[in-house]
Amino acid sequence: MSDLIWLSEAQMHRIEPYFPLSHGVPRVDDRRIISGIIFVIRNGLRWRDAPAAYGPPKTIYNRFIRWSRMGVFNKIFAALAAKGGKPEQLMIDATHLKAHRTAASLLKKGLFPRRIGRTKGGLNSKLHAVCDGKGRPLVMLLSEGQMSDYKGAALMIDALPKAKTLLADRGYDADWFRAALAERGIAACIPSKINRKVPIAHDAGLYRQRHKVENMFGKLKDWRRIHTRYDRCAHTFMSAICIAATVIFWLNQ
Repeated sequence: MSDLIWLSEAQMHRIEPYFPLSHGVPRVDDRRIISGIIFVIRNGLRWRDAPAAYGPPKTIYNRFIRWSRMGVFNKIFAALAAKGGKPEQLMIDATHLKAHRTAASLLKKGLFPRRIGRTKGGLNSKLHAVCDGKGRPLVMLLSEGQMSDYKGAALMIDALPKAKTLLADRGYDADWFRAALAERGIAACIPSKINRKVPIAHDAGLYRQRHKVENMFGKLKDWRRIHTRYDRCAHTFMSAICIAATVIFWLNQ
């Protein structure tokens, strides 16, 4: 196949420090396996359909599952994003991700959390994200599809990096959220809800830049295993999201 993905030596050098140590038998070629994982996630393939150039599909799948459980891909994303420099602006938003029937199968109460919920559009997960002024994701959170935007913001508020301004749509117009931002020295650029008795002014010109966070979601959804969730476990799906975000936004910085 002419469109195979291969990480460069420079890219591998950036992420290798976050790989777990190999004990006993040396691991199979990291570059080949990680490149295969990226190829499968980008193209929405079943693991068994990974091109032969990447080696046995079972080896690729096992590495993805094992490192997902260890949080390796989440750590790589967080580490590279932290090296992106201090942001002047932050933008926050959320988007729904459709859950395929294979992801929702055996979905019962009392089992480990799947982060899948029922909405008007069916079974969904929801990705909450904060990005910088360049539209690069900094903080991400996976929740059930029915979780409101402001509840997702409450779970991410303590992870917000220092910045001058935060842009958000009116779904985030809540007094507690504005107060929490003010405590952190972050000015809120958020349109007031229609039912707010005394509207709060915002910089309309600055607010137009909020499209960057929407563009960020669009780029993530270009990866087919992100656009449609096939993974049953929340941690494996979040790992796929972190891999996509790392490759798209941070690996070539």
